[in-house]
Amino acid sequence: MEEGTKLEYNSVRNCKIKGKGGFRASSFIYGFVGLDNIGFVANMVSMVLYLSFKMHFDLSGSANTVTNLLGSTYLLSIIGGFISDTYLNRFNTIIIFGTAEILAWALMTIQARYSILQPKSNSLEGGIAVLFYVSVCLLALGTGGVRGALPALGADQFDENNSKGAVGKYFNWLLLSSVSGSAIGVTIIVWISTNKGWWMGFLISFGTTFIGFIIFIFGKPFYQLQLPAQTPPLTRILQVIVTAIRNRKLQLPDNPQQLYEKDSDSSDPKIAHTNQFRCLDKAAVVPKSVEITEWRVCTVSKVEEVKIVTRMLPIIGSTIIMNTCLAQLQTFSVQQGYRMNRHFGSFEVPAPSVPVIPLLFMCILIPIYDLLFVPFARKITNHPSGITQLQRVGVGLVLSIISMGIAALVEIKRKTQSLKNPLQPLHVFWLSIQYAIFGIADMFTLVGMLEFFYKEAPVGMRSLSTSFTWISLSFGYFLSSAFVDIINSVTKRVSSSKKGWLDGQDLDQNNLQLFYWFLAILSCLNFINYIYWACWYKYKSDDQTSANDIVLPKSASVSRVPFLKVDHENDVTLQGLEDHNN
Repeated sequence: MEEGTKLEYNSVRNCKIKGKGGFRASSFIYGFVGLDNIGFVANMVSMVLYLSFKMHFDLSGSANTVTNLLGSTYLLSIIGGFISDTYLNRFNTIIIFGTAEILAWALMTIQARYSILQPKSNSLEGGIAVLFYVSVCLLALGTGGVRGALPALGADQFDENNSKGAVGKYFNWLLLSSVSGSAIGVTIIVWISTNKGWWMGFLISFGTTFIGFIIFIFGKPFYQLQLPAQTPPLTRILQVIVTAIRNRKLQLPDNPQQLYEKDSDSSDPKIAHTNQFRCLDKAAVVPKSVEITEWRVCTVSKVEEVKIVTRMLPIIGSTIIMNTCLAQLQTFSVQQGYRMNRHFGSFEVPAPSVPVIPLLFMCILIPIYDLLFVPFARKITNHPSGITQLQRVGVGLVLSIISMGIAALVEIKRKTQSLKNPLQPLHVFWLSIQYAIFGIADMFTLVGMLEFFYKEAPVGMRSLSTSFTWISLSFGYFLSSAFVDIINSVTKRVSSSKKGWLDGQDLDQNNLQLFYWFLAILSCLNFINYIYWACWYKYKSDDQTSANDIVLPKSASVSRVPFLKVDHENDVTLQGLEDHNN
């Protein structure tokens, strides 16, 4: 472009289209998330009992199947994030994967309704096995794909520069919508599933998810929809890596200003150079007598994008253990509750409804945190979110350690009482302590990670980046299954009874408390690891002075400059900046 009128890049890129975006648009997303989680969370916490009683899985088999299902669900979120960043906008991605989720609930309802479609013993085979695994695979794919694109779509509705802390507030209320729907699910739907029939619980999940998608679709006229990046995010990463390897023998300049950067490029924001991972800077060194192409020389901003993603990896790894602990509260703790006194007066609480305790805590604490703590902390720290995202995650990790220690102590007390007098088991309320603390931990960690990955991610990778939160959850659930198998295998060899800590279906004959102590100790070591990487991490900073200027040609009409592509499903329009004078 010729030198002429200059417009600040961020004000152009983040300009809010009249009548679109903001909390009005996100309210449709809140409604969808609440209704979707009514069924999903309720059935995930009760699935371990469904697999035990209807599908005839043993204790470790049912627990591992649930954790593998949840792990697959969150792992597949990366597909939704990748597609929405690369090929489709986030709205269309959610619609496609949402259809698969609805179909999965329909198939699970059919199998739970007719006994002929259920195994007669612990042998799951033939057409029954095909129907079961097809339905759970569709559920994992559909739910995961939706979660990969949805958080970033909601955050896109807000102008980061002009709305102080709006993105953080959005994620806080997104979590509130999720836990509110989950609280309804683990009480009403779980009670219906365990007392009236599992098929009725699946049917209600089908209905609430379907209604949620209708609400989500009705919000389409209010959404700000961004087109996918011109260059796929994984291709951009690969370009930097390949170019850095090609240029590995070149000498880095003493002054980073000599690295290659386009003077003006309206398609991408400029990111300031950092000194970490200097080996990648070689991708921005211009070789002599070489034509500048995307696969021969990369801009500093593109190199910094790869550095950002690389810096995120240790943060992801440092949160996996916490999610492994979460898996235990959704599997073994439910089985604990099934063997405890669940009566409150004449009403008997279903064992899978015990997780409502942390959900209720979160329903109360999230508004308090957002409306009281954040403004108070903001005055002290001057940070839009009150405390940084990594500080918030750290608080959650500490609370998860405390939760697992309490879980071990409660299991010791439960087991002692059960062996002493099986007719007078410990009351289920004792589980509320570990659940409540972990619920608060989840409130800090989950939102902190979502906001962190969204804000720190390069613009064209935000769906993919927010899916890193779900990847951490996924690895946590898979690691839980691996720990159960490994610990069972090891303890079988060393114990005099030749029986593993978690063998069989009788908790009173197992050593679940030792497994909880193992996770508590592991969480302590993990927290030390997290502190190191959180202190090492360098937050992204945009180069506002030299890189965020867009140069427009002198011949262009300043009053009508096309600057922003907005995709409303199939309609692509060019919006202009009106009445903007230099």
